[in-house]
Amino acid sequence: MLKDLFSRWPVIQQIRTGSDGTGAEAWSQRTRTLQPKTAGSEVSRSICPYCGVGCGQLVFHRDGKLVSIEGDPQSPISRGHLCPKGAATYQLHMHPARLNKVKYRRPYGKEWEDLDLDAAMHMIADRVWDSRDRTFRETEEGNSLMQTKAIAHMGGATLDNEENYLIKKLFTGGLGMVCVSNQARI
Repeated sequence: MLKDLFSRWPVIQQIRTGSDGTGAEAWSQRTRTLQPKTAGSEVSRSICPYCGVGCGQLVFHRDGKLVSIEGDPQSPISRGHLCPKGAATYQLHMHPARLNKVKYRRPYGKEWEDLDLDAAMHMIADRVWDSRDRTFRETEEGNSLMQTKAIAHMGGATLDNEENYLIKKLFTGGLGMVCVSNQARI
């Protein structure tokens, strides 16, 4: 019995086989049956949300839950590679400290309160239209102007080129905003 126990030890198996200790002789019963965390998952192809490059991602999901997000080796753009932001996409969605409610602090307030997303969106829309109505200038010195400088938009690196194009069209053409920028260029 003791001899059988010793013969199963990885160091004894390593001496017998002359291997370097990184192969089957170092495996336990548990490591022999391990599978990747994505085993049994469905996979969907997607695009990284962080910039306009469009790196391919594989989104693994099982039973309606996100399992993993990895680079897509078949993507002609990224060939399976992701930058640090793209590689952290899973944490963007699943981190336990991620806020999933709208936080609002009233003017002169000291406490944050949770707002319903629909109420927050209506509040923002009302304030945008009110600011535009108060500050929109159709003309200046007899020339057509059609703009407001009271509202600005600063886009983020998670917006892709198409979203930025639509934002620019909406905000400059529809609202008359001239203060539109994007931090992805920084």
